[in-house]
Amino acid sequence: MSGIAATPATRPEPVSFWQALAFWLKLGFISFGGPAGQIAIMHTELVERRRWISEKRFLHALNYCMVLPGPEAQQLATYIGWLMHRTRGGLVAGGLFVLPSLFILIALSWIYIAYGQLPVVAGLFYGIKPAVTALVLHAAHRIGTRALKNGWLWAIAAGAFVAIFALDLPFPLIVLAAALIGHFGGRLKPQIFVVGGGHGTVQKNYGEALIDDDTPTPAHALFTRARLARVLLIGGGLWLVAMGLLLAQWGWQGTLTQMGWFFTKAALLTFGGAYAVLPYVYQGAVEQYQWLNATQMIDGLALGETTPGPLIMVVAFVGFVGGWVKAVFGPDALFLAGAAAATVVTFFTFLPSFVFILAGGPLIETTHGNLKFTAPLTAITAAVVGVILNLALFFAYHVLWPQGFAGSFDWPSALIALAALLALFRFKLGVPSLLAGCAAVGLAFTLLSPV
Repeated sequence: MSGIAATPATRPEPVSFWQALAFWLKLGFISFGGPAGQIAIMHTELVERRRWISEKRFLHALNYCMVLPGPEAQQLATYIGWLMHRTRGGLVAGGLFVLPSLFILIALSWIYIAYGQLPVVAGLFYGIKPAVTALVLHAAHRIGTRALKNGWLWAIAAGAFVAIFALDLPFPLIVLAAALIGHFGGRLKPQIFVVGGGHGTVQKNYGEALIDDDTPTPAHALFTRARLARVLLIGGGLWLVAMGLLLAQWGWQGTLTQMGWFFTKAALLTFGGAYAVLPYVYQGAVEQYQWLNATQMIDGLALGETTPGPLIMVVAFVGFVGGWVKAVFGPDALFLAGAAAATVVTFFTFLPSFVFILAGGPLIETTHGNLKFTAPLTAITAAVVGVILNLALFFAYHVLWPQGFAGSFDWPSALIALAALLALFRFKLGVPSLLAGCAAVGLAFTLLSPV
């Protein structure tokens, strides 16, 4: 179990851009399991097997990605691709992490909205919905055990839950309040906000890596004001051009324009991962813009859990359904409208992630471990736990009482949810296996039901 006997002695051969591209493409199709699973796959492939980067450098990059809003696994791929092959390497690594998922979700969203009423499809989703409720509860527990290390952080989580559950305050306001608490609390009582923020320490030596512990930072990854300004101008310019085209074609109130603006804001609020931003997406997409309904939102998260890529890709489903429902290209081009909306949403969601890595990598790395920088994040993460718990209760309500409290209690869904919770907490079952099992149970129940 020590792993030291087989440690390779020689440094691997240099990796060409095209060799790396082939790997990033493969990763885009096998990156199941959410952020933890995706990061584990990259660690196995890049650190242990291929030795493109040392474990210390891998963890350092991961810790940096964790302090940014956005999907940390996709940003980690972007970071390593950028470190190895400059800007084009980062764009390819991050882009191929997302594109397969986008195409798969467009296809699945079309099947869902066009054929979702068929008994087979409805039965599959009947079993998956309780499983998704269990997954959200499990996520709240997982993040909470890591983030809530003292009573003060528990209080922040409880306050966030009350704010969104009882007071219906918007998610951005909760994030801002938590950040301010962390900012001032970090000055007054710094020991409260010093929480182990890493992903562990280096445990093994896998041999020399292409980017090893002592490998100097390549020239393109060194901070310069000119490079920072250039990347910010290009990133901002891409956003302005895209938004300008939508404005010119459909005006500010157009569905695609509003999607671009809304998901730009969502992209800047994804501290704590996809589960943290889902309440904000729900508030906007379901309640404010009515691009889809609550049941469809749960179904979209189920689809997001079953496809490779970042879980935040559920926004592509939201976009597809919204584009279809709003018929942005007219009643005769519903699929085209959905596909275009999913693409628009994905572009505006992930553009900031690329800018954060390509522009901020050299700059923000120097602030890692600085309490002034990490204390607000610690408080935000604590607040996120309360927000995710609210999301779990929201899902449970719509799954267990589909007609509201005035209707009947859906006991088969409750049994599936309890079995899913047991499978997650007791048997550590993986997400794909869990969803497949629950889908099979749901299909069997609906087909055998006398109604």
